[in-house]
Amino acid sequence: MKTHDFHYDLPVDLIAQEPVEPRDSSRLLVLDRSMQAIHHRAFKDVAGYLRTGDLLVFNDTRVIPARLHARRDTGAKVEILLLRKSEDGVWECLVKPGRIKYGESVVISTPAQPIGTPLRAEVRERLEAGSRMVSFSDPALLEKAGEIPLPPYIHAPLADANRYQTVYAKVKGSAAAPTAGLHFTPGLLDDLKKKGVQSTFVTLHIGLDTFRPVREDDPRDHQMHTEYGEVSAEAARIISNAKDEGRRVICVGTTSVRLVEAVAEANGGQMHPFAGQVSLFILPGFQFKIVDALITNFHLPRSSLIMLTCAFAGHDYILSAYREAASLRYRFYTFGDAMLIL
Repeated sequence: MKTHDFHYDLPVDLIAQEPVEPRDSSRLLVLDRSMQAIHHRAFKDVAGYLRTGDLLVFNDTRVIPARLHARRDTGAKVEILLLRKSEDGVWECLVKPGRIKYGESVVISTPAQPIGTPLRAEVRERLEAGSRMVSFSDPALLEKAGEIPLPPYIHAPLADANRYQTVYAKVKGSAAAPTAGLHFTPGLLDDLKKKGVQSTFVTLHIGLDTFRPVREDDPRDHQMHTEYGEVSAEAARIISNAKDEGRRVICVGTTSVRLVEAVAEANGGQMHPFAGQVSLFILPGFQFKIVDALITNFHLPRSSLIMLTCAFAGHDYILSAYREAASLRYRFYTFGDAMLIL
């Protein structure tokens, strides 16, 4: 297994630059693993593939205004991306440019105040992954100072920042959205509930690995960054009941998969309440213990996310589906179309 095994070619114009309206009008590529078949639908048709008793597991994380603009004392521009807050209130961040020194302080600008505001950031520590630990003079001002970060491959500004949030986003903490959930509307969720499809919510705050490609030739040498996750006692009970009763557990997004499978991996295949760091890296050969079906977007080549999807459905099957989607001009990545893997 090599990282280049998870590469595919994608025309740049298939990278979605803006979301479609309404949310559930995106396209849906359905993979039936039992028949090795591929079907093409609209996302609003997803209810036709779900049945009474199915359990949807959603990630209810909410994207925070994690991108901050600052200046060094020399006047040079600096960009800071908040990733994860430690228990002592210091943030792990990506800082550009990377030559900011230990102990250096930069001034954060806010929409309401010009550069020169008292809010300052100080670099405390450089981590092995290339990120920094940064403290802020007044953390209460961070939400007002920041803006919602979009991935670097999206070049068009977003008219409505809420379109980079799921309609059920609740728990603040992510640097990126759980994009598979962006296709759901309140109306679609109501229709699924009326059909007898059950839902539960877990939380995984998406951080550094969304922005880190797998660079090692052998993906098994890749070090997965930790992200904070929570599974409540209620969610653990609901998921356990579904498994015990033979009902399908369908994760919405790879982040939900990583969290529930990490919990099961640590508990002999069983679901338990959980709160802590998650670093599970799912590669082909992984034995899934909880997830029976998956709703996901189309992921970047050589990313840990496409590797997870290949682990779930098979390498050749997924790469074939990606090639077919590209030939039919599906829209890819964050604001792109979706897959349902049964």
